[in-house]
Amino acid sequence: MTDHTLDPQQLRIWLQGAANRDAVAFRSLYDATSAKLFGFALRILIKRELAEEVMQESFVAIWNNAGTYQSHLAAPMTWMTTIVRNKAFDLLRRSDVNAEIDGEQFDSEVINALQDPGKTPIEALQMSSDAKALAYCMSALEGLHRQVIGLAFFHDLSHSEVAAQMALPIGTVKTWIRRSLERLKTCLAKGERA
Repeated sequence: MTDHTLDPQQLRIWLQGAANRDAVAFRSLYDATSAKLFGFALRILIKRELAEEVMQESFVAIWNNAGTYQSHLAAPMTWMTTIVRNKAFDLLRRSDVNAEIDGEQFDSEVINALQDPGKTPIEALQMSSDAKALAYCMSALEGLHRQVIGLAFFHDLSHSEVAAQMALPIGTVKTWIRRSLERLKTCLAKGERA
């Protein structure tokens, strides 16, 4: 896949083609975007088979709703990413699948930090304890709030980028982040293990 295949104008043309039931245009749209959208679904769902299921549902929805796409409201990739995100969250709600935010990556980053030669053994143990406490407190947050915190702090996205990625109003994102940080602070201060 080359960079020009994700050109927003070209994606708009293919979406318009899909709206007109042009299977060739839809195939081009799929070929250009499916890898990136699959990666996004996989980050939410962790399990490959669940991401594949969501991708199938998402592209059916894209085909069926291409005529409703409005370019003045969102870029094509934003619109399609929102469909994938919604389908992924629908699947999580339906199946009670436990989603984590890049749990393996977070664990490996913690391990790498523990192996930092500049850390004394006491500092490494403290970091490990802090990481476990944070992981516990993160797991206590409601799923969408955990996702917002993860995008903002583990993926270093701005509030507006989080809002765009999750298709939420910026005010909602700011409120959820503020409340979640308060809950994390309280949880970490108590050191509760319920």
